[in-house]
Amino acid sequence: MKRTAFVRVLGGALLAAGVALSMAAPASGSPATASAQRSAAELSAAQTKLDKAATSRPSTVTGWYVDGATKALVVSVHGNDQGVAKWASGLGAGAVKIEHVAQAPTPLWNLIGGQAITTSSGSRCSLGFNARSSSGARYVITAGHCTNLGGTWSGSGGTIGTVSGSSFPTNDFGAIGVSSASAASTPLVDRYSAGSDVTVTGPVTASNGMGVCRSGSTTGWHCGSVTGTNQTVCYSQGCVYQMIRTNVCAEPGDSGGSLVTNPGSGSRVQAVGLTSGGSGNCSSGGTTYFQPITEPLSTWSLTLYTG
Repeated sequence: MKRTAFVRVLGGALLAAGVALSMAAPASGSPATASAQRSAAELSAAQTKLDKAATSRPSTVTGWYVDGATKALVVSVHGNDQGVAKWASGLGAGAVKIEHVAQAPTPLWNLIGGQAITTSSGSRCSLGFNARSSSGARYVITAGHCTNLGGTWSGSGGTIGTVSGSSFPTNDFGAIGVSSASAASTPLVDRYSAGSDVTVTGPVTASNGMGVCRSGSTTGWHCGSVTGTNQTVCYSQGCVYQMIRTNVCAEPGDSGGSLVTNPGSGSRVQAVGLTSGGSGNCSSGGTTYFQPITEPLSTWSLTLYTG
């Protein structure tokens, strides 16, 4: 089997990066004096005043809360705190304690198998599985004929990162380095209208007759069985070897999506493969071929996110 060079991405973002905090002196008055004069109800009312004026906050303000231990209204600031105390005082919130944070918060969003991923040029495929290296660098594994398109890839919540490795034809797998700190890698696969997400427990090698289900961004969740293994499939771009043949349908845009064991009435599955190509559609039925997931994991020394 042809092995593909893998360009590793250094400095992978951490999901749970620590936020260093340093406490500054109160903007006005001492904490002891301010807190002694304000009850819990008064502090709650002061917080509500800030809540109602959230859109007028200085650009460096990242949030606020009542600290029950010190009985102070704390305003978190990333950067310069000039004008923050005046803003709070002008709203009738009284004295506040300024808390300088090392990093502004950002919303988190999940990377989930079977959901849409798109290139900067607009092409769409589906996310297969989330994986990581021994150093902790994170990757999205999908079809190689997708990653061959290159560019920056995005998911449901924003940018994921750029292609780190790709193999097609001969194989059909590729990796996208996850560079976004707000993109959370998960062991989940989307079941769309068929039910809640399922959880991947690890990889497995396909066998004839195995019950499987596929998730993809065009047609959602479909199930069937493995009808052959170690099959050579020849596309116009060239042949791909050691593929899994199934009677599960798929359509354009489902490429790269997750093939997992059929969970039945449960919610835990094993990762089987990545959607490659085939014939037919999900209206009349068809044959779909899958790249075994074990090969990219072995080639690039990656492990799946599991739960």
